[in-house]
Amino acid sequence: MSENWIRVCATAELLPGEFRIGWDGDVAIAVFNIDGELYAVEDVCTHDGGELAGGPVEGYTIECIRHGARFDLRSGAVLCPPAYEPIAKFPVKTENGAVFTRDDRWD
Repeated sequence: MSENWIRVCATAELLPGEFRIGWDGDVAIAVFNIDGELYAVEDVCTHDGGELAGGPVEGYTIECIRHGARFDLRSGAVLCPPAYEPIAKFPVKTENGAVFTRDDRWD
């Protein structure tokens, strides 16, 4: 597996209830802090390609603000149409006071 982790932010910049965006090449990865646990998903709604980050988050569910599709941040699973394809889920880690992620789909 690739070890090409990208730095998203300092851990102090990602408090519970917040998100930050990191870029692995041209892939936007949204990292969410849900009650102290970090989850990373591609910042693209599979319904129409709109951004997900910034949409309402309730528990582990994010809702696309454009058309209401909902996804589970833990698994990327679709929870509500109009989306039918899951969103990509990525590894996330903290190290030396920073948050890292990477697009590992092609490893």
